[in-house]
Amino acid sequence: QVQLVESGGGLVQPGESLRLSCAASGIIFRIYHMGWYRQTPGNERELVAIINTGGSTNYADSVKGRFTISRDNAKNTVYLQMDGLKPEDTAVYYCNAHYVGSTSLDYWGQGTQVTVSS
Repeated sequence: QVQLVESGGGLVQPGESLRLSCAASGIIFRIYHMGWYRQTPGNERELVAIINTGGSTNYADSVKGRFTISRDNAKNTVYLQMDGLKPEDTAVYYCNAHYVGSTSLDYWGQGTQVTVSS
């Protein structure tokens, strides 16, 4: 049974930081590309950051220079360090595990709420 469990969300003021974690189980973590997405009510889920199996990263323009994605294959965990948070970062953040091989597999976490407000 595959599980992706996010944690670390919460309410912070503009300019503050949060660190999201996503612990994976039931998959061979090191062979999955991992990503963070976010969604606000009435909008589509959007990519925030991804890290591939080799450790290369890519970010949405809106978070470049503020957010950092990393992974610890020994702990089956992916992180999203979010600094300089803005009200427009408010969303539900989802962890994604993506495998590309003879078949494509996608798994999602349940989401964690991040609210940036003064």
